[in-house]
Amino acid sequence: MAKDKTIYTCSECGGTSPKWLGKCPHCNAWNTLEETRADTGPAKNRMQALTRGLNAPQPVATLSHIEAADIARTPTGIEELDRVLGGGIVTGGVILIGGDPGIGKSTLLLQALDALSRQMPVLYVTGEESGAQVAMRAQRLGLDGSKVRVQAEIQLENIIATLEAEQPSFCVIDSIQTIYSDQLTSAPGSVAQVRECAAHLTRVAKSSGCTMVLVGHVTKEGALAGPRVLEHIVDTVLYFEGETHSSFRLVRAIKNRFGAVNEIGVFAMTDKGLKGVSNPSAIFLSTHDEPVPGSVVMVTLEGTRPLLVEIQALVDSGGPSPRRLSVGLERDRLAMLLAVLHRHAGMACGDQDVFVNAVGGVRISEPAADLAVLLAIQSSLRGKPLPKGFFAFGEVGLAGEIRPAPRGQERLKEAAKLGFSIAVVPKANAPKKPIEGLTIHAVDRVEQAVDLARSL
Repeated sequence: MAKDKTIYTCSECGGTSPKWLGKCPHCNAWNTLEETRADTGPAKNRMQALTRGLNAPQPVATLSHIEAADIARTPTGIEELDRVLGGGIVTGGVILIGGDPGIGKSTLLLQALDALSRQMPVLYVTGEESGAQVAMRAQRLGLDGSKVRVQAEIQLENIIATLEAEQPSFCVIDSIQTIYSDQLTSAPGSVAQVRECAAHLTRVAKSSGCTMVLVGHVTKEGALAGPRVLEHIVDTVLYFEGETHSSFRLVRAIKNRFGAVNEIGVFAMTDKGLKGVSNPSAIFLSTHDEPVPGSVVMVTLEGTRPLLVEIQALVDSGGPSPRRLSVGLERDRLAMLLAVLHRHAGMACGDQDVFVNAVGGVRISEPAADLAVLLAIQSSLRGKPLPKGFFAFGEVGLAGEIRPAPRGQERLKEAAKLGFSIAVVPKANAPKKPIEGLTIHAVDRVEQAVDLARSL
């Protein structure tokens, strides 16, 4: 009997090698090649078997002659989810949503399915739970579920047949790592199965006009498991973020062909499921009765949404090797800001421990937080609090200059709306017309900002 031919597939990039190697020749990752059986026989025609005539050649058209109609969006009934998606779901769109186990992916999608079922046919395909388990969750969340169709299935061919029979307008596949195709010999969750199943489901979504949501597992680093091509073939990639000790969850758009990227939706986990938070700035601001040293509020921009976040700094006498620790901000950026503060404002922290924290577990990646971090450090070092209603934003350069932050007017208006009254901003962000209730101090050097903070 002929021996089955084996190949070695990289779990990172999906590249193949005829023999085992320590390092993948395609992506140079170490110890990622896994032995799998080579596809033989029917695999040669598997595309024809699954696409069922969808591979017909498409006509060529001139770009200027193609009618560019506005994309019709259907609201999901969950306002924060609609914000992240860019206004609602799009016909034929494919959404990939990932996040840690137990963070609330299935809960949120079941809530969205129930809300959408009142206006369109919906289907929930679960590969990880039985129908009874889904029903138990719906009962616990207090959902009606009378129009939600559920199928517990992991075979791709059966799922595609169900899609053709049910003709849903919105379908959730939970999760893509559990689905397998008979046309491939590898196990469910392998690189080949995930790639092929996602590609076929995407093709079905585009041809039928059904909006498809694929739930994806994540690796221990937090990235979506499976080949990176999974993120390329879908229209929208959403990440569920949140700390296990906190009831708040963030849904962030990493890629969106129909809306803004880095848009976030904020949810609170309750006993009745995930509820949208209409004023997320309240989460990220501490409730001090009186101002305290080392605390500065900044306005960060998440997609199109300005958020007020409190930055806290603690400067304490360190030992022979002082520590630099930041939570929610980049540690290398903190070291750079301390050097700028010493060189241009004459404030030395070389023998001090410096701790910086963004309140509420939010992660700030934009450089507009620089000025707020710098002023929080100087406030903690002097032991003097900044006045009530104070906030700041701006990027700090190595030469000591303060650069403008994008969309400064929106940041200022958001802070004024929430009752803040004193602002220190880059000179280029100073508004031409005064904003009611807001005293704005425009600065263009670090020295000016520090001197101004001392005088306030």
